[in-house]
Amino acid sequence: MSRLSFAWPGPSIGRRVLAAMLIAFVGVWLMLLAYFYIEFRQALAVDQGLKKLGRAMSASLRELDSDEQAVGVMRSTATQFRTLRISGNPGGSVWMELRRRDDGAVLYRSASLGDRVLDAPAPQVIERDFDGVSYWVHGTEAGRWRLQLAEPRITGWWVLERNATRLLPYLLLAFPIVLLPVWLAVRLGLRPLQRLADLIARRGSSDLSPIGYDPPQAELKPLTSALERMLRQLRDKLRQERAFVHDAAHELRTPMAVIAAQAHALAGAADAAERERAQLHLEQAIARASHLTQQLLDLALLDDAQPSAPKRVDVAQFARGLLAQAAPQAMARGIELALEAPDSLQAEVDVPALQSVLENLLHNAIRHVPDGAQVAMTLRVEDGRLALLVADDGPGIPAAERERVFERFHRGEGAHETPGSGLGLAIVKQAVHRMGGEVAIVDGLAPGRGVGFSVRLPLSGRTNTYG
Repeated sequence: MSRLSFAWPGPSIGRRVLAAMLIAFVGVWLMLLAYFYIEFRQALAVDQGLKKLGRAMSASLRELDSDEQAVGVMRSTATQFRTLRISGNPGGSVWMELRRRDDGAVLYRSASLGDRVLDAPAPQVIERDFDGVSYWVHGTEAGRWRLQLAEPRITGWWVLERNATRLLPYLLLAFPIVLLPVWLAVRLGLRPLQRLADLIARRGSSDLSPIGYDPPQAELKPLTSALERMLRQLRDKLRQERAFVHDAAHELRTPMAVIAAQAHALAGAADAAERERAQLHLEQAIARASHLTQQLLDLALLDDAQPSAPKRVDVAQFARGLLAQAAPQAMARGIELALEAPDSLQAEVDVPALQSVLENLLHNAIRHVPDGAQVAMTLRVEDGRLALLVADDGPGIPAAERERVFERFHRGEGAHETPGSGLGLAIVKQAVHRMGGEVAIVDGLAPGRGVGFSVRLPLSGRTNTYG
């Protein structure tokens, strides 16, 4: 048994415009109804239609001298109102009665009034029920006569219903006339967007070249600019990744070649001394390859991973632990390690990223300073930010090379004599960027010698410092 399925069409600008136009017309309709209702209420409060009729007839009657003339005016007026409407009531619904003031004799009375009594005091308008129907009754003095007028009472709901049915045909007639130019404007306005979509759809999956389309509409220029900017960023990212893969393969090739050569030498060693020397070189090459691989993994994680949730740690104690781990390597070369920090510095930080920054700055300094040098780390809070400084009194970095020290695999003059991958400072920069901070090169510990790296990180949450 087959089932019929219906897929509701997705959202579109055309349908949204149609819906907006419908809502606008309904809003206009409701506003007009509200206007007519308020106008009706104001008319009742200020000058009702029945009162206006009473004043006009009274003015005419005052000019007359005889009952016959007055009755003639009443009959003439009644004849007119058999076809005219008053206050929205149908023609012929107005009752009229004329009496003499002195003896109350009835001179004229609408035939449809029957034996009903109209007794509104002048010049008021009162409500009376006749046969279950509510009427407005108005009384007024007209010279020698007393005039009584009555008409069916009109409610607010009746006004709303009547005007709603009167306005609706006009709005329905105007709707397509207004909708057509709006629909055409939308269709023509979307053509450049469709052209842009076609240009993108015709591109290959690996085509990141500029789109090269400048739409005439000002509203589409931000979109095309954003797409061009995104493609440019993707091209730069792809170029960096290709360069990264090339440099990584180049850097790994050297230790791999050393490992292969030393493994061959170890296998063909003639004596124990030659075997020990080959084994030492083999272990150094393996260690270098392992270190380079680990740094490549760290950099890849920093590039792709989202920032870790901040954890509250004692940053000062955390730094002391890393210094303690690096102490044996420094002591073996007579390097003095120093830490200037409060006894306790409680803060919420991205712990893995902070560890990458501290470890790489510290090991980079130890690796490049001569024996007997000094490496100092300073840690404090300044203006609500964590300020970290790692400085040394080593050979420093020439001013011409300082702009490139954070590039991946970059190693300055003389650095090739020192073991390293050229990734440490690139990892520092990426980790600091992930934490929303800044890193800069500053002067070292000694005038004209050494180099320092200043890191400033934003702190989230409350920070406590002791000592």
